[in-house]
Amino acid sequence: MTDWIDVCDANKLAEKENIIVDVDGAEVAIFKVDGEFYAIEDVCTHDGAEIASGILEGDEIICPRHGARFCVKTGAVKCAPAYENVDVFPIRIENGRLQVRDNRWD
Repeated sequence: MTDWIDVCDANKLAEKENIIVDVDGAEVAIFKVDGEFYAIEDVCTHDGAEIASGILEGDEIICPRHGARFCVKTGAVKCAPAYENVDVFPIRIENGRLQVRDNRWD
């Protein structure tokens, strides 16, 4: 099991904003949507490039290159040209700090 990675103060991230953090070599995008925090791998499963710079509509991030959509809450792909989900990561608030970890290899 990997350790929790300290990200930032939970109050730093405004609604609909995101921050990118390295978690054990994986780029992870942390989003704040409806007052809750969600963490997904910052990679479009269509072409392998980053997605966090795309537009966030509701709980979906739109890939800035080809328009694939992913749910930031579940990682589920919502629209082609991507057909595979993105990985999601557990996230928590501990002592007012956002923390995330990579549990893919647990």
